Amino acid sequence: MRRLISLALPTAVCLAVACAALPAVASPKAKARANAKTAATEKQSTAARGGPTYATRDDAMQFADEVAARRKLDPDWVRTTIGGARMLTNVPRLMLPAPKGSPKNWAAYRARFIDPVRIAAGVRFWRNNADTLARAEADFGVPAEIVVGIIGVETIYGRNMGSFRVIDALSTLAFDFPQAHPRAAERQAFFRDELESFLSTESRTHEDPMRPLGSYAGAMGMPQFMPSSLAKYAVDYDGDGRIDLVNNPVDVIGSVANYFKAFGWKRGMPSTFPVRFDEARLQKATLLAPDIVPTFGADSFVAAGAVLDGDAASYKGLLALIELQNGADAPNYVAGTQNFYVITRYNWSSYYAMSVLDLGREVKAAMEQ
Repeated sequence: MRRLISLALPTAVCLAVACAALPAVASPKAKARANAKTAATEKQSTAARGGPTYATRDDAMQFADEVAARRKLDPDWVRTTIGGARMLTNVPRLMLPAPKGSPKNWAAYRARFIDPVRIAAGVRFWRNNADTLARAEADFGVPAEIVVGIIGVETIYGRNMGSFRVIDALSTLAFDFPQAHPRAAERQAFFRDELESFLSTESRTHEDPMRPLGSYAGAMGMPQFMPSSLAKYAVDYDGDGRIDLVNNPVDVIGSVANYFKAFGWKRGMPSTFPVRFDEARLQKATLLAPDIVPTFGADSFVAAGAVLDGDAASYKGLLALIELQNGADAPNYVAGTQNFYVITRYNWSSYYAMSVLDLGREVKAAMEQ
């Protein structure tokens, strides 16, 4: 049976501005607040709908012809699909990095993802899918708390999967990526590849390419897979003949675990170890130079002034010193293993990886209570 990849999400988002009940006699301040809220909502709605379509853009139509030839797709279908995409005027600025000098703050970042609402939702998700999580751990070697942490950080277990049409988001970033970005050419090429992958999948599965919704970057479903990741790593984990990352937690769990295994997850390996410093011989710049890439054996790690205790001292793999800045306060540090690095393959950020680990641990602790 042919496997279908289902990414159908609700086709409309209710903004409910008109449903907001105002007092019968509103004060001038209340009226001003209501008017401002209405204007902001209308502005957001207009931005989400987007600007002009790409049907009249020569560069977009040339790209459509190239994709059709490369992928052996119907050129009229590709042209019509890309031509029907709208430029999302608010998306390019969302891709720009924070201004230089903006302090990183691990405590603030962590607080965005480790909260009672997300932990409670994680407990419900784990309880409802305990058998599947256990099966995925046995099949792929990825602990349940890692899978639960990822899905919780990404979408709060399906609550926030995005409201942008994927075809609009990918087309906008493929043809109107902000040139002010320091890696504009590289990132624009990435999104062109993702648009091509999305078109290929939608054509092969005969899905309507105008229906899927996702993030402003084109990520989809509970695990927020980009189109190329969906094509490579998503699995039909319940064996029903189709892959559904929107409504089917079984496929979601299997696909996330398969993703990590594909990127080198090591069964039974810790993701981090505690680390201290011997200030007398600390070479922190040397230890931080490789960033999140595991580079140092335990001996060279210790020789550069790191202090490892317990199992970490006899660890045979490579380590990276992970620094988590806290604004004006002292940073936090951990020693990251290969498995920590694998988590960053989902999102190139040590802060992201630590939030996944911490959320998974908090949900597991709540489960055990």
